[in-house]
Amino acid sequence: MSAFLGEVVGTMLLILLGDGVVGGVVLKKSKAENAGWIVITLAWGLAVTLAIYAVGAVSGAHINPAVTLALAADGSFPWEQVPSYMLAQMIGAILGAVVVWLHYLPHWSHTEDTAAKLAVFCTAPAIRARWSNLLSEIVGTFVLVAGLLFIGVNEFAEGLNPLVVGGLITAIGMSLGGTTGWAINPARDLGPRIAHWLLPIAGKGGSDWSYAPIPVVGPLLGGLAGTVFYNGIFEGHFDPWMWLVVLAVLAVIVLALAERK
Repeated sequence: MSAFLGEVVGTMLLILLGDGVVGGVVLKKSKAENAGWIVITLAWGLAVTLAIYAVGAVSGAHINPAVTLALAADGSFPWEQVPSYMLAQMIGAILGAVVVWLHYLPHWSHTEDTAAKLAVFCTAPAIRARWSNLLSEIVGTFVLVAGLLFIGVNEFAEGLNPLVVGGLITAIGMSLGGTTGWAINPARDLGPRIAHWLLPIAGKGGSDWSYAPIPVVGPLLGGLAGTVFYNGIFEGHFDPWMWLVVLAVLAVIVLALAERK
């Protein structure tokens, strides 16, 4: 298996199980209906765990453009492979969302809430406030990438790393996910959103494209911020370009404070 196919398969598994649990919780006449946020966060963590077990030895199981970009900026991943990895992740995310649609095929027509149907595929904020929502995605992905770098310098028993990373995803979801649904992954949000837009889902509404840039830009910037933090604080290494990331994050903080009501 090539690294490209590995990222396709890994991201497809991530979305199949991750969006799958959301479908089980929010769609009508599902046996998991109303199971709640804890079930969703646990299942997303386990989805990441399985994806890493499946393709970690093949592609490194980035399964997230923000992780790929952060590792390239860190110098631990070649820049020339970034476009192919991101393309593979998007393809995998779309395919995973299509399988989720097929899996719940009878349930779409029994669910009247168009927002619930969209939530199966992609994220939406609890309170719509553009800069605050962007900041939440930055913070969540900052913790993700910094956490991955923390985990990487520790030794675990063979085969344990994917479980630890899955625990990190669950912790972020439980602690920080309540504001925006914790996309922390541009492919996880944009790929299924495209699938929602294209698929003949019974009674679907719009795909909320006005919100779509936030779970793309926020994770990319947050991932870079995690790399800057780890390299600057733990490694004592700070390149001049890192100031641009710091300034961008500070600008988002200022704008989020300014939009408070």
